[in-house]
Amino acid sequence: MSVNDKKRGRPSGKGSQLSQAVIIAQAKSLMQAEGKTPSIRKLASALNVDAMAIYHYFKNKDALLEAITVSLISDVYEPVGHQDWQSELEQLCHSYLALLGQYPGLLETLLTMKSAGPAQVFIERFDLVVAPLGLQETTRTDALSLLVDYLHGFALAMKCSDGALTIDMCQGALTLYCRGMSSERAVNI
Repeated sequence: MSVNDKKRGRPSGKGSQLSQAVIIAQAKSLMQAEGKTPSIRKLASALNVDAMAIYHYFKNKDALLEAITVSLISDVYEPVGHQDWQSELEQLCHSYLALLGQYPGLLETLLTMKSAGPAQVFIERFDLVVAPLGLQETTRTDALSLLVDYLHGFALAMKCSDGALTIDMCQGALTLYCRGMSSERAVNI
């Protein structure tokens, strides 16, 4: 494919199929297939546009990366508040681990990002889950840090285990974690 095969310059207003949503969807598809965040050039090639067309929709690569990862993290379980907090926490953790397994390069991308946007999505959902516990701010922050570090370590172990480790195998640690959180709740009452 030569550069001449692609439409150069700013995307036209009418009839243009390119949008932020289309770019993000294609980037997610490439990320899932290749196990890493696609380059702007690779993404542009897959969309059959000039790389500069992507910059019409995103200020820079970091803005695109944040949009992709926020979109992905937004797919994790969203607490509904109708269940007990332990069930909601389990669903949140399992869906997060499933997402990290589905997109092999996502964990590394999240850990090296400068932006806190994707983390903020998870934090907000965690806060909704543990709100009934009435934890002090420092306790809640420590609990979040412990859980996220555990989930990231478990996701890495799953990636390295060639299928020998499954999401369900984190249940024992989550049960222990919930017991500790319940103890903290008793202290705060």
